[in-house]
Amino acid sequence: MTPTISTLLYLVAAICFIMALRGLSSAATSRNGNLYGICGMVIAVLTTLLSPAITKYGGIIGGITLGGVIGTIIAKKIKMTALPQLVAAFHSLVGLAAVFVAGAALYNPKAFGIGAVDAIYTASLIEMSLGAIIGAITFSGSVIAFGKLQGLISGKPLMYKGQHIFNAVLGLGLVALIVFFALSQYHGIFWIMTVVSLVLGVLLILPIGGADMPVVISMLNSYSGWAAVGIGFTLNNHLLLITGALVGASGAILSYIMCKGMNRSIINVILGGFGTDSASASEAVSSAASDKPVKLSSAEDAAYMMSNASSVIIVPGYGMAVAQAQHSLREMGDFLKSQGVKVRYAIHPVAGRMPGHMNVLLAEANVPYDDVLELDDINSDFGTTDVAFVIGANDITNPAAKTNTASPIYGMPILDVEKAKTVFFVKRSLASGYAGVDNELFYRDNTMMVLGDAKKVCENLLKALKGSH
Repeated sequence: MTPTISTLLYLVAAICFIMALRGLSSAATSRNGNLYGICGMVIAVLTTLLSPAITKYGGIIGGITLGGVIGTIIAKKIKMTALPQLVAAFHSLVGLAAVFVAGAALYNPKAFGIGAVDAIYTASLIEMSLGAIIGAITFSGSVIAFGKLQGLISGKPLMYKGQHIFNAVLGLGLVALIVFFALSQYHGIFWIMTVVSLVLGVLLILPIGGADMPVVISMLNSYSGWAAVGIGFTLNNHLLLITGALVGASGAILSYIMCKGMNRSIINVILGGFGTDSASASEAVSSAASDKPVKLSSAEDAAYMMSNASSVIIVPGYGMAVAQAQHSLREMGDFLKSQGVKVRYAIHPVAGRMPGHMNVLLAEANVPYDDVLELDDINSDFGTTDVAFVIGANDITNPAAKTNTASPIYGMPILDVEKAKTVFFVKRSLASGYAGVDNELFYRDNTMMVLGDAKKVCENLLKALKGSH
């Protein structure tokens, strides 16, 4: 295959990736977006395999087969609730791949067309350094993010005195190491640079609390794209440059949008400054709030109130995903609509620990897209709503985000469910959410707690609704 044809096919693949991003911007077009992405990747892989530079296929086919088998097994077994940590794990692999490619180029530059051993082009040395540094930060940071999301590491911000100064010193040290490496080409400096980057990745993510992990996932996604860009320069691969830039830019834009939606600073995300030292204060408030009385209710009571309501807003969250209650919830919503009740679904930007998580689950249950509204579009309607039905959501409905300055979620926009005339809150227990703070909504006068498995509660509620008609 000639270089001209390869370039054209890479361009077609890049266009497919752009169309994939366009499709994934909406739940209605997301399936087509996935198809575009698949087509683009197939074209990219086949074009690369047919390149004249590749003369041996044994290792490549073996790697593709092994990776394909592992990916298929994970895709079939993974639960929707584990998608955030799965994304973090995949980001770590992208970062690690960037480090390995940079290392391979360092030891065999002739194969990459960037010079000879100890005589590598200066520009290539800088590109390799940037790819390895960003890749190493992405790898170690994603591992920590995975640990936090999986519950292997505490979701609380892990702080220490002078952390920002220490991180700044490490960052300046990396800049100096790049200069020394470009001047000396000493292999030892490259690996010191990699180790320092791995440490920096850990230190950047540890101070970030659980409430802000969705933004971290998006940020790491951006990092993985920029790591690919650095390696794309090293490999002189135009497609890798384009796709890496797409991932890096889209991840950065999404991080900015999420920061704006959660009233956070994008600079703090990049510098690992989300963590606060007010955790103890928020815990004290949380423990004090847990002593307040709550009103317990049942599915039957909720059914009676909702069947006599004119408007119901359903707020799904992580608990719904865990219980796989979306199908039962949709049946309940459809029955209420058949009885003349106006039913809508309110989605917070980071519901379920990941953007779009709830949208995917509701789409899977065939909930009409027109019934699913984002925070900005529906928040003003809670004040005129008869019943807000919260199913498994916690931090995204917590009024502490507006009232408790000591709370880790203070300043984050929430769904104003407390303004509804009656709130039915479905949850397994009164335990705190992922952010580790008690939900003040549990103790409001207009809140009724329905404790139990989300799917079972929806099934019992639907049965009670049908029994009353």
